[in-house]
Amino acid sequence: MLTIHNQGMYYKNGSFIPARDGAAAGLPAPEQAKQGTMAYAILKAHNTGEDMDNLAIRFDAMASHDITFVGIIQTARASGMTEFPLPYVLTNCHNSLCAVGGTINEDDHVFGLSAAKKYGGEFVPAHQSVIHSYMRERYAAPGKMILGSDSHTRYGAYGTMAIGEGGPELARQLLKKTYNIAYPRVIAIYFTGAPIPGVGPQDVALELIRSTFKDGTVKNAVMEFFGPGVANLSMDYRSGIDVMTTETTCLSSVWPADDTLKDHLAVLGRGEEFKPQAPADGAYYDGVIEVDLSAVRPMIALPFHPSNAYTIKEFQENMDDLLHQVDEDTMRQLKLKNQPASLREKIVDGKFRVDQGVIAGCSGGTYQNIVRAAQILDGHPIGSGEFWLSVYPTSQPVNLELTRRGYIASLMAAGASIRSCFCGPCFGAGDVPANGGFSIRHSTRNFPNREGSKPSDGQVSYVALMDARSIAATALNGGVLTGADELPEPPVDPAVEPFAYDPTPYQARVYFGVGKPDPDQELVFGPNIADWPEQVALPDNLLLTVCSAIYDPVTTTDELIPSGETSSYRSNPIKLSDFALSRKDPQYVPRAKEVLAVERLRRTNPGDPQVGEALMGRDPASTGLGSMIMALKPGDGSAREQAASCQRVLGGVANLCAEYATKRYRSNVVNWGMLPFIAEDVKDWNIQPGDRLYLPGIRAAVDSGAEEVSAVLIQNGVEKPVTLKLPGMTREERDIVLAGCLINYYAK
Repeated sequence: MLTIHNQGMYYKNGSFIPARDGAAAGLPAPEQAKQGTMAYAILKAHNTGEDMDNLAIRFDAMASHDITFVGIIQTARASGMTEFPLPYVLTNCHNSLCAVGGTINEDDHVFGLSAAKKYGGEFVPAHQSVIHSYMRERYAAPGKMILGSDSHTRYGAYGTMAIGEGGPELARQLLKKTYNIAYPRVIAIYFTGAPIPGVGPQDVALELIRSTFKDGTVKNAVMEFFGPGVANLSMDYRSGIDVMTTETTCLSSVWPADDTLKDHLAVLGRGEEFKPQAPADGAYYDGVIEVDLSAVRPMIALPFHPSNAYTIKEFQENMDDLLHQVDEDTMRQLKLKNQPASLREKIVDGKFRVDQGVIAGCSGGTYQNIVRAAQILDGHPIGSGEFWLSVYPTSQPVNLELTRRGYIASLMAAGASIRSCFCGPCFGAGDVPANGGFSIRHSTRNFPNREGSKPSDGQVSYVALMDARSIAATALNGGVLTGADELPEPPVDPAVEPFAYDPTPYQARVYFGVGKPDPDQELVFGPNIADWPEQVALPDNLLLTVCSAIYDPVTTTDELIPSGETSSYRSNPIKLSDFALSRKDPQYVPRAKEVLAVERLRRTNPGDPQVGEALMGRDPASTGLGSMIMALKPGDGSAREQAASCQRVLGGVANLCAEYATKRYRSNVVNWGMLPFIAEDVKDWNIQPGDRLYLPGIRAAVDSGAEEVSAVLIQNGVEKPVTLKLPGMTREERDIVLAGCLINYYAK
């Protein structure tokens, strides 16, 4: 089914040759042969300098949703931006719909429209499209690069290299700066065969994720898809696989530009943007993953991560053991004091019963997925029991075509609830199951609380990821978990799905203002929209207090700053910061605030006894106080910069870890002026909240380019010298940290 080659390989005449045999086969050195990849050609075209080892990228377009665009625009404004220098699309698909927030949700949207008018952008009102569907329909094309402030910014199926990053990286593009990275590894994903009926794109994606995530096989690499199997996949099918590559922790992805894409772009009214794209014969790859599509079977990713995946058959054969593990993970992940009802109670007569199905978002709500679900359920009511089904078409043009062809009517007649174009089920702001409920979703993530529950209030529910086809098969069986391949005649996914694109809904509602800034337009601020609080430069010396220590193997951004209802306060940095680590470590915020209060006192009244006590006799004129978080591997998941910025707002000055889960989280840490420390053996230090870390001469060390810093770890009154690492920090990153944050850096 899937074979991984963790070694350099040449692609020649439809097969792969190990790097060690390249010379004998008459192939050039890897450094030259890597230029034959699709990734190299695109990166070279967008690199503003001559150095291909250290890239300085300018993108063709950008996209943000309403969780992030206010903060990005506020950052860019504070740094001197006067207009959008490239097409910038503001969508509102993360419209939180939270009653608790009053006007603040729509206030953000009104601000976004006023910003699009003032600075020359494109504004997509709520319920029109989810961010990635809109960009696929309107902007993605072969050879382009697009930057988005959402981690699932992936348009590789269109031949576009897209990257999801934290907000400050988008602010940099708005300031006409570059995206700076070392040239990435490029891993070939070689498809053969064709999916069997009943197997959808989510199944292929979950197989890839479970095979690569744990070992970091494609971490921070570009996944380059090609091979004869690609021709057997429609555009929606390709996009469904592609958007989930984020969960492998790769940097980006890219696919060939073939006749299927050519015809699809013509349907979208953008046929002139097509240009052929494929790997050159003899191209060199840093690794290869071979996938036989015909061997993939329907999958389920159990809580609480997309990589916790099994075939549905494997799950059915081992339900008791696997659900027992989920029960244990629930206690550990959610930090519960009392064990909730076991999921094994949902096994009835040897079959697992689920409570809810959802097909939604940029991965699940595509035209082809919903058509397959409608075909499976056509004429078959899902029943009046506990199980229910919601379907969210990914955009209004898709919804319009589904309606015209009768598929929406089929789903409604079967008892499915048809919703608007909304990302809520992906981040915990819609369709929250009942306490103890188990939801199966064709969406992007199943992290803790992604379904919207509040464990701190005694609520526990669960999300598993599945493909729309198997969700529909489960609905057909009244909520009994069923793989679509178990159906007597599962519908076939053709390589070309009949589809007509009508952009009328966009023409009726979208504000198209790219390249047409109006400086006289006033920004419209709601009462919750606030500027970033002032941050100070890095002091000469630092005395840090550990305010949270997390020993989980991986810490997600959702744990650092929760998604869902919390997002109501997305545009108010101070209010939002109160939710930092609220589900993981509720004492983090009060601990951090206590340190910050004394640090502010140091800056205004250095002689105060509290300052002297906190500094342990050190000079208040040259030694600053700050908080820090220790986590073994932080940053998997969302690109939301708030996972870092909320720490900074609370006085955070550093993260210490064994490694960072993703580049984008580390970038957010740096851009918000925090030190991205690494110590591979930090697990053995037994760091706990309240421990201190003294860093003498830290400003000079950072300024001088030091990659190792001497520090003193203070635990229970005992001091111990330790060494912290700052590997790979560029000169600009060091200057940002020295300045205190990106805003300060550009305001100099």
